[in-house]
Amino acid sequence: MRSNQVMTSIVAVLWLACVAGGAGAQEVQGALNAAGNMDEAARRSQANIDQTVDETRSLERQYSAIMKEIDGLEVYNALLQKQIDNQNQEMVDLNYSIDQVSVIERQVTPLMLKMIDALDQFVELDMPFLLEERRKRVAFLRTLLERSDVTVAEKFRRLLEAYEIENDYGRTIESYKGSLDVEGASREVDFLRIGRTVLLYQTIDAEVFGMWDKTRATWVSLPAEYRNQIRNGIRMADKQIAPNLLILPISEPEVAQ
Repeated sequence: MRSNQVMTSIVAVLWLACVAGGAGAQEVQGALNAAGNMDEAARRSQANIDQTVDETRSLERQYSAIMKEIDGLEVYNALLQKQIDNQNQEMVDLNYSIDQVSVIERQVTPLMLKMIDALDQFVELDMPFLLEERRKRVAFLRTLLERSDVTVAEKFRRLLEAYEIENDYGRTIESYKGSLDVEGASREVDFLRIGRTVLLYQTIDAEVFGMWDKTRATWVSLPAEYRNQIRNGIRMADKQIAPNLLILPISEPEVAQ
């Protein structure tokens, strides 16, 4: 705007000079050309200034966007660092637990071996019911204890399961078939177990019957008066008749030494 005013003033001055005399016409033309060049230079300068301003504003917007992205990355990195710290702590806890498991395994294995030995001895000293089944269970536990592909927890669970089975024998009634040496000959018999209180047998033809004498650790015959009682007890155990009172002999309890 100012350059236009300057140009107008120069033109006015030159016009006056021309009016004053034609001798300076050439000089006037030179001045006009110089003024035009100045105006063109001013326009180019303004265009450069405008371009510089636009570029500066664009850089400012890019800088602002980058700073926002950096802020977001800092928050994200802080969250990742917390997760890494938590995972490192979990690794420390896990390694400690693994070390403790090794210690527990070294302590539990001898304990389980003692428990199996105690169970084996108990089966052999107990009334001789389901002997084959119970001995196989003990033998299985010994084999299981030697296996490396079974966890200690599973070994201990199976051992406790065997103890629970033995414990259940003391509060259940059961009948099962088997063979027994009766009067010098092997006979098929029905066994009747009532808890661990009494263990009786009766041949299939119900002609011979008897009980396990705990005191003498042998089978003894019973009088004929117990035939029906034993037969009814077997039927009760098989759930063929309703539970009822049974009159059966019981060995005298052993006196603790």
